[in-house]
Amino acid sequence: MSELEEREDSLEPSAPVWAVFGDLMSGLLGAFVLILMGVLLVQIDLTASLQAEVEKRKVEETRRMALEKALAIPLQSGRVTLNNGRIGISGSVLFPLNSDQLRPEGRQLLKTLVQPLRVYLGERDEMLMVSGFTDDSPIQDGNRRFSDNLELSAQRALTVTRALIEEGMPSPLLFAAAFGAEQPVAANSDERGRSLNRRVEMAPVPKAAKAASPQTARP
Repeated sequence: MSELEEREDSLEPSAPVWAVFGDLMSGLLGAFVLILMGVLLVQIDLTASLQAEVEKRKVEETRRMALEKALAIPLQSGRVTLNNGRIGISGSVLFPLNSDQLRPEGRQLLKTLVQPLRVYLGERDEMLMVSGFTDDSPIQDGNRRFSDNLELSAQRALTVTRALIEEGMPSPLLFAAAFGAEQPVAANSDERGRSLNRRVEMAPVPKAAKAASPQTARP
């Protein structure tokens, strides 16, 4: 056999190796491209989520500042609080213990809220959810008018809602919700905590939120 033929014979087995190497490199390149695309898509999603969260925070901050400005005078009295867009009023300011009868000073306080809230809700096409809350102590009512804390909180929310309407708030802008002893803002282990949990809150919400709210009632 000639020297040329021997060289050709020695080269023939190496051809499949290069073919396999080329296929492997093509596969690795394809996988790298897929991984890179996946990383880019994740980054795009994260950026979009971050931008959406920033816009949400801006909207919430704008709403908070507008509500704070609208309620500047009632807030200065110290009997009204504003936390995360919720207007809070202590139950002792509005009602005697275990009662749904509005105190005269409580009604006067609600009256001061009507006009600024009407303007605020009208500018944003929103409505006001009036929510009643209690502590976890069993009802101590000699007349047994209320079977439990949920019923008491519901009646208090309705009482506040009706008082707001009587003082000039349009009824279509209001609805009542009852939570009883749920969602406490303090521990019920002492009187101070229980007094904080006995409260009524009012929160501006989109009009579509009414259907999703638990234990809602019309005034």
